[in-house]
Amino acid sequence: MSLSGMLRTQRFDDYRFYHQSTVNQTLHLFSAVIFLFCYALLFIDPALAGIVGWLAMLTRQTGHFFFEPNGYDAVNGVSNEYKEAVKVGYNQTRKIVLLLVWGSVPLVLFAFPTLFGLFDPPAGRLDFVRHVGALWLAVGIAGGLARMLQLFVTRDLTTGLVWAFKVLTDPFHNIALYWNSPLKLMRGELIDSAIAEADWGDEDAEEAEEAAHLT
Repeated sequence: MSLSGMLRTQRFDDYRFYHQSTVNQTLHLFSAVIFLFCYALLFIDPALAGIVGWLAMLTRQTGHFFFEPNGYDAVNGVSNEYKEAVKVGYNQTRKIVLLLVWGSVPLVLFAFPTLFGLFDPPAGRLDFVRHVGALWLAVGIAGGLARMLQLFVTRDLTTGLVWAFKVLTDPFHNIALYWNSPLKLMRGELIDSAIAEADWGDEDAEEAEEAAHLT
């Protein structure tokens, strides 16, 4: 399968398996806009970017944990357990671990304000918040790198690299894909009915089906 085909397959599976709720889609749309702001901040104020980035992350994870259906997926004909097992990125279990690490950062810095010499002693609350933001940024980057390396081992190099590219470009793709989700939500459409008939390319679908038979 070509790199573009792998990227399309990962994005399509992500859409049809894990983003059926229009509430979740809408939260991803808001999150994507925040992430683009975060990208710009990376070159200006990395610590603030870390805070803004995790605000975006919490926005989208709220959609996954509280609004996305967790039972049998009648649209795709698979169980939730299957979807969690085959997910390329962070499934619910991995997300919980990552969020626990994220939540522990302020507690660790409260107990060890300089983090064993990594930071200067905070002169006030603002310094403490900025240190938290810097560590949150590090946690986010480390989380992405850790999953990419894990995919190198458990799947292959290409899958990990394509997934990393997908994650970095998700904000742009989410805006293009979910721009009308708030309208669907306002019409009372809680589950995206377009997923059942979605077709992102016959060639990629055939390649994905062939790859599925080989695994």
